[in-house]
Amino acid sequence: MTDDTTGQAVDGNDHGQGEPPRPSDRVRALERLIGNWKVTGGAEGTVRYEWMPGGHFLVQHVELEQFGQAVTGFEVIGHLHPFGEPVSEEIASRFYDSLGNTFDYVYELDGDTLTIWAGAQGSPAYFRGTFTEGGRTMTGDWVYPGGGGYTSTMTRQ
Repeated sequence: MTDDTTGQAVDGNDHGQGEPPRPSDRVRALERLIGNWKVTGGAEGTVRYEWMPGGHFLVQHVELEQFGQAVTGFEVIGHLHPFGEPVSEEIASRFYDSLGNTFDYVYELDGDTLTIWAGAQGSPAYFRGTFTEGGRTMTGDWVYPGGGGYTSTMTRQ
């Protein structure tokens, strides 16, 4: 049996038997991020998104400067599926940087609006941006507790 939202086995026992699970429609909707983007605003540089083979996970490669510090790393985005457990409802990610940091996020795409929650969904720290110009640009704000944050624009290269 599969979950209608993810196309994944709901019992967690998909050990290579039968047809391979298909990527979820919610993850596949992030297709519009695929490619190279120039980032401006509170962080400057480039990001690149690509699919991992199989299409279950999106990988973001990051080369930015933020607050005067180089930020180089990568992020893996998709549904969590721990061994022997069902697939998560949320689209989660973990970002790894060259300084040894890891950051967890939850992604939500609703129409042309992408929200990236820092930590758990509903967190007071998040990014919310809107695709414009036929998906060629996304502009939004990183919001941090206490009033911090910045505007960020990604432009497809």
